[in-house]
Amino acid sequence: MRIGLFATCLGDTLFPDAVRATALLLTRLGHELVFPPDQTCCGQMHVNTGYQREPVPLVRNFAEQFGDRSIDAVVMPSGSCAGCVRHQHQTVADRYGDPALRAGVATVKDKTYELSEFLVDIAGTEDVGAYFPHRVTYHPTCHSLRMLEVGDKPLRLLRAVEGIDLVELPEADTCCGFGGTFAVKNAATSSAMLADKLHHVTSTGAAVCTAGDSSCLMHIGGGLSRIRSGTRTLHLAQILAATRTAPYPLTEAAR
Repeated sequence: MRIGLFATCLGDTLFPDAVRATALLLTRLGHELVFPPDQTCCGQMHVNTGYQREPVPLVRNFAEQFGDRSIDAVVMPSGSCAGCVRHQHQTVADRYGDPALRAGVATVKDKTYELSEFLVDIAGTEDVGAYFPHRVTYHPTCHSLRMLEVGDKPLRLLRAVEGIDLVELPEADTCCGFGGTFAVKNAATSSAMLADKLHHVTSTGAAVCTAGDSSCLMHIGGGLSRIRSGTRTLHLAQILAATRTAPYPLTEAAR
């Protein structure tokens, strides 16, 4: 398939390794990648904070960058951004856009997928040939779990990874407390929610906590670092991209 890869803001500025891993994985599976160089933010931050008119130019740009009919699917290593494109872009276009924008959004949203749902539902694969001989626990992010309803697709992909010791995360479906600008506007509540999540992560004895969103991993990873837990965070794509011939190196503290 010919896939349009959306990097996301966090991927572009803070977590490029997750984007590179996504590209490596999809290429290894035989897909042709297209990376529109003029892609920008999807506008999720604006919409989630209540500013629905302001992201119209961002929504329009996304539709223009990925609306090429030769692109069979748009894939991104982010459940929250995929949820924004699939659900919130239509709301913005309907309220503040023109007919061309509404048509463009409708075309693109129907072929947009978060990484795990693309692999399982569209590519039809669960075993991607990954090798990751470490103890791992998985945090299902709110947007992927509730908006996209990806279900156990990330776990099915992880269970097929050679060498992995996958352990269940207690109260996994509880929010980590990030929520984008929620963590800034409601810092005390966010920190309390994070403390609960850190307790559950460290109770697993996992070397790695993984998820499908770099934003949640940033929040959880910061907390794990501050308490010197020895557990690190990695995006799901980075685990799935690792192989026997190109393993992912963990630090000694996380082994």
